[in-house]
Amino acid sequence: MNHIIYLALGTNLGDRPANLRAAIKALPPSIVHRQSSSVYETPPWGVEDQPAFLNMAIKCETILEPEALLNHLKQLEVQLGRLQSFRWGPRLIDLDILFYDELILNTGQLMIPHPRLHERAFVLVPLAEIAPDLIHPVLKKSVKELAADVNTEGIELWK
Repeated sequence: MNHIIYLALGTNLGDRPANLRAAIKALPPSIVHRQSSSVYETPPWGVEDQPAFLNMAIKCETILEPEALLNHLKQLEVQLGRLQSFRWGPRLIDLDILFYDELILNTGQLMIPHPRLHERAFVLVPLAEIAPDLIHPVLKKSVKELAADVNTEGIELWK
């Protein structure tokens, strides 16, 4: 069965646009890319003393179950050159599951929807571009409504 998923992609090291392209190119065959937001340059979140990020959101289809999807994405990050760092630190590539169908899941290792997506403009701005009417299954608000509730200062369309 195919599942509709939304992923957040972020990078702030190396050739940032190339990192995003490489991540999307590496997704098949387990994950089929269907739609991309624009790319946004965003200030660092959590730890501010690091380079600016490029962020985007993508809509995909997958046959992978949630835990297998998470493991697959973490393996892709390593294959693409990501090194372990401190929490919210700089990274070559970051691939996060935002939504998986309308699933609500908390296994301890994995929470779907992403537990902090409603606080993060760098996720909501690109996601609202491709899925404004998508309803958060826990908060019962659309992505567009969630995006209207966050501070988007410093988030700029990447040229």
